[in-house]
Amino acid sequence: MLQAQKRPVHIYLEANPNPNSLKFVVNFMLADEGVSFDYPDQASTENSPLAHELFNFASVDRVFIASNFVTVTKKGDLDWIEIQDFIRDHIKKYLEAGKAAVQFNFDKDPLFDENDSETVKKIKGILDEYIRPAVEQDGGAIVFHSFQDGIVKVLLQGSCSGCPSSTVTLKAGIQNLLTRMLPEVKEVQAEGV
Repeated sequence: MLQAQKRPVHIYLEANPNPNSLKFVVNFMLADEGVSFDYPDQASTENSPLAHELFNFASVDRVFIASNFVTVTKKGDLDWIEIQDFIRDHIKKYLEAGKAAVQFNFDKDPLFDENDSETVKKIKGILDEYIRPAVEQDGGAIVFHSFQDGIVKVLLQGSCSGCPSSTVTLKAGIQNLLTRMLPEVKEVQAEGV
């Protein structure tokens, strides 16, 4: 009788601008490109058994899953060197068992809505093409929230949530890009920070 081969799982760690977050990068996709899942607490993990399990570590404060990585934000009282191997090993064993990091199906594209105004479509397009890849590289995500009276509101997720440099990224990077590319945009604000 043939046994199913376990998928080889390779994980490497990446630091990011948020000293309380660490990015655990996997050698395959965990979520669809451009889609992210942010878990601020264990109660919000209904569609991710992996995130649920990671909250069992007393040091874990937040879990974020996107493309091929899991960003874990720790509570401030421990150094990463004390806990990173335990978290990495747990993620590795979980994925080696063939379990999905996130169990979710979309009925439609979560990023784009046919009812969006032309300006909102352009804003989402710029965020997706120019901003998302750079922010994901740092273990986070920026998600469009709303656009009204020239103000774009975004949600900061993953390592961006609570990051000391997120205000600089928001104003110097994202706001400058959007106001330069779309004259109808006057300001960018982070929602729920």
